[in-house]
Amino acid sequence: MNGIKHTVGIMITVICITILAFGLIRLTPGDPVLLMIGERGSDPIQYQKVATQLGLDKSITEQYQNFLSQAVQGNFGTSVVSSRPVKEELLARWPATIELGLFAMLLSLLIGIPAGIIAAVYRRRIADYVVTISSLVGYSMPIFWWGLVLILIFSVTLDLTPVSGRLDILYDIEPHTGFMLIDSLLSNAREEYQLDAFASALHHLLLPGIVMATVPIAVFARITRSSMLEVLSEDYIRTARAKGLSEFRVIMFHAFRNALIPIITIGGLFFVSTVVAGAILTETIFGWPGIGNYIVSSVYARDYPVIQACILVIGMLVIIVNMTTEYLYRLVNPRMRH
Repeated sequence: MNGIKHTVGIMITVICITILAFGLIRLTPGDPVLLMIGERGSDPIQYQKVATQLGLDKSITEQYQNFLSQAVQGNFGTSVVSSRPVKEELLARWPATIELGLFAMLLSLLIGIPAGIIAAVYRRRIADYVVTISSLVGYSMPIFWWGLVLILIFSVTLDLTPVSGRLDILYDIEPHTGFMLIDSLLSNAREEYQLDAFASALHHLLLPGIVMATVPIAVFARITRSSMLEVLSEDYIRTARAKGLSEFRVIMFHAFRNALIPIITIGGLFFVSTVVAGAILTETIFGWPGIGNYIVSSVYARDYPVIQACILVIGMLVIIVNMTTEYLYRLVNPRMRH
């Protein structure tokens, strides 16, 4: 019975996402037909022709039904601006966003979780205060401002990092997977060229990755600290210490393992926010050719098909991540498996 309710809930959520993807963009001002035909908009015949091609001459109900039937088949229409299939443009841009998001999440896990553990173990000491204050500052800091500050310091003043792009123009890498770090190593060039291209891709990834990881680092640190403090006060931790186990074994194999449940739950949700919300601001600031930058340019251009597709795909990504998080939650917590 619970499985049926869960499935019905997912189906209702998907339907709501399609309604939002279809309806919200139509509430914004602007006419995509006039945008597409430009100065020829004064010609009613040309206007009607383009409106028919876009399906905007039909009723809202018919437009939604057509949008839904096409989306189920993976067809999101044609971009008003580029006249290319939206599906192709999404597939071409997703790897850049995923690569940046995974890099940011890796930094978040490698920095945030150890910082939270250290803050919990050394509670009310200097390390705890440093982590707590740094987390508060990192969580409160606006991403767009932080990105501009880092560009001003490391790119403009110190000339240590590039301002935009994914790879230096000196390198010509054939896209195989869309992930520049991988494609640079899969190229048919000599080994030195591959390593130099890999270093260039990593160099371009570093600054936007740090900017995107700032908020998740703060969140992981705070959640880990809170969860660890709760677990460290349990009776079985005192029992483990009384048995003579090393402090490292007590913390990592007894306390941290049981503190993983809220970390996984929050981490799954913040993976989505990192890839989506963080990507929109970060990619715009650094000129990163991913989905976030694509969404912003499409909103300015009133490109209905692109915006609808992006909202729908992001919504589905949220559902998939939530389902994965729930599975990991049950895997870590045996009491939830039944």
